Amino acid sequence: MSDDIGATAQKPRYGAPLASLSPSQIAAIRSLPSNRDVKPPVIHERRPVGNFVSDAYWSRERETIFRNKPVAVIPSAALPDPGSVLAHDGYGIPLLITRDRHGTARIFLNACTHKGAMLVEDCAVKKWSTVSCPFHAWTFGLDGRLIGVPREETLCDFDKKSRPLAELPCHETGGIIWGILNPRADADFSLVSDQITDDLTHLGLTSWTRYGYRRFEVDANWKLVMEPFLEGYHVQRLHINSIGPQGLDFFDDIVPLVERFGSHIRQISGRGKYQPDVLDDPAVNIRSVVTIVYNLFPNTVVITSPYYISVMILMPTATGKTNVDYYMLTETAPDNPKAEELYARSFAVIQDVFGNEDFKASETCQRGLETGAIPDVIYTGMEEAIPRFYEGIEAIMDEALEAAE
Repeated sequence: MSDDIGATAQKPRYGAPLASLSPSQIAAIRSLPSNRDVKPPVIHERRPVGNFVSDAYWSRERETIFRNKPVAVIPSAALPDPGSVLAHDGYGIPLLITRDRHGTARIFLNACTHKGAMLVEDCAVKKWSTVSCPFHAWTFGLDGRLIGVPREETLCDFDKKSRPLAELPCHETGGIIWGILNPRADADFSLVSDQITDDLTHLGLTSWTRYGYRRFEVDANWKLVMEPFLEGYHVQRLHINSIGPQGLDFFDDIVPLVERFGSHIRQISGRGKYQPDVLDDPAVNIRSVVTIVYNLFPNTVVITSPYYISVMILMPTATGKTNVDYYMLTETAPDNPKAEELYARSFAVIQDVFGNEDFKASETCQRGLETGAIPDVIYTGMEEAIPRFYEGIEAIMDEALEAAE
């Protein structure tokens, strides 16, 4: 289900007690039996190959989900300070994300309302109070208002209020800035439930800081990129020569507790030889004995590790093309050499394991499915969460199809 990296390095001084989690998380963890007592289910689940290789199927997903439903754009930690601007192109659409001086986050199309020129071309955070187009210097506030037009007197019958930036529906909650990538869509964020917001807040996403960031360009369907983070079946096998040597007992075939909240999935599992009595110690760092993974509808993964949190946003741009933004969040910026050593080592290893193993495996699956060698994909009981995640996605797509008929 997850790739625990850096657990054996020198530890920073802080951790998370069980009591720091949400009531729902605590109840789920307390329901976990010892790992040796959990047996995987026997299931009969398959999905057609066309779900991964068909341009028509991807077009349905794009219009139904990725243009008209909430998607994660960035974690809040990627743009923490008021008076900040960030260009973003991960979804294949030029976006401009701002946080005004009051701290409110907004998402706009990154296009000047004069001639459409991109306002910001690089994707580095800017500490700006306004945004000015490099072509003719039309200037906008961080709330999208057009506030300056050079030689405005040469425009006949023109009102600056008529040309604000094109704003997308935006909602910041649970430490994630969510957007709907259609400026004409309803601002309906009901899919981002209070349960998910509460859970993510208790994990620390609203207060932790960004330590590292990396974008991966993966030649695979976005769902194939998601699948490794919905199962632990691959860990002993795919990662045998990387994180496997840390101890196969620690990365045993662990069966998680899988719960669905609407279209979202939460997976909770004990680590290694987990026994419930470890929870009786109030001083235990719960992240060192339990892994919590969220597969957030439709395209985001949140994974806890003992001293950091991984956030991955999977952004499809074509049937077999996915941009993955990986963020490593830590409770605070490293304030001592041991913490810096742990974080730097973890960040380096996780890039290698995800990039050269998980994402590479997704790419090889894509190439294999495109050959037509098999009619469908089979899921084992060790991959129970995958079809459950797809059930949530398929329900949304079916609902949209029914509404259109």
